[in-house]
Amino acid sequence: MSTPLNLSRVFNLLVVVLFFQSVHSQLQVGFYTTSCTLAETIVKDEVQKAFFRDPGVTAGLVRMHFHDCFVRGCDASVLIDSTSSNTAEKDSPANNPSLRGFEVIDKAKARLEAACRGVVSCADIVAFAARDSIVLTRGLGYDVPAGRRDGRISKASDIPGNLPFPTFNVDNLTQFFANKGFTQEEMVTLCGAHTIGRSHCTSFSNRLYNFNATTNQDPSLDPAYAAQLKQQCPQGNTNVNLVVPMDPASPTVTDASYYAGILKNRGLFTSDQTLLTNSATANQVKQNARIPLLWKKKFSAAMVKMGQLEVLAGNAGEIRANCRAINS
Repeated sequence: MSTPLNLSRVFNLLVVVLFFQSVHSQLQVGFYTTSCTLAETIVKDEVQKAFFRDPGVTAGLVRMHFHDCFVRGCDASVLIDSTSSNTAEKDSPANNPSLRGFEVIDKAKARLEAACRGVVSCADIVAFAARDSIVLTRGLGYDVPAGRRDGRISKASDIPGNLPFPTFNVDNLTQFFANKGFTQEEMVTLCGAHTIGRSHCTSFSNRLYNFNATTNQDPSLDPAYAAQLKQQCPQGNTNVNLVVPMDPASPTVTDASYYAGILKNRGLFTSDQTLLTNSATANQVKQNARIPLLWKKKFSAAMVKMGQLEVLAGNAGEIRANCRAINS
């Protein structure tokens, strides 16, 4: 009775492997070496200038890459502006006002169009900018296979089911990432992106004031940390722009302190702290906290893999002249 199920699992795994091999053959490291020699240099320069003005923008650019790739693949659809007839991805409550850094992409694109008109895709700019942001915040650099094309569709209605929620438990997270082709270990690795950046109080306030029918405060949350968060996010505050760092120990550094925080019951979201509720993911958290360099290497590899999700290549899609709008 078990044979058909096992064969099905083997077949599904083979499909995923072949898909990523096919995608990887379409994307190439150094894709713009001859067509636009300074492509990656220009993007890096714009990210650096933005970082020196506001170090927090790097977290926004990494988050942008996640939110782009998880919805319709890495096709820069998250950059498209809404119109009178369409609400785009960026204006979904899951993205607005949490995403930022769009102006960095705009500036890089303008310079690239001046240097190499119609050559460098917005999707590749987003991938390069995420990598550069990780390097600037002291993470490990990695080569970005490029050659992505830009999508022509962006709908806020595509968001539900394609972005993880901060209230997810470990089973929800494991299934969500599995649906995108990631292992559970890669899921734990990519959750480490919360080592940089900030969160709106509304994304976790339920853990402080309205957790469930029996308790207002999430018992898995360190009491001292909860008290600190309550000062920063007062109950009943109506300021939707109120934010706190996701990893207060080092909010602008890509390091393993995120995992150390979870071990102290200081994961900001339910989806962070839940990693301790499963023996396999808990072991990964402990390993990442104990061997930071290993996590950084795994994170870089997982980012490369994520950057290959459902990409458009060859003659598919287009190279947008303006990242905010499809070509007419």
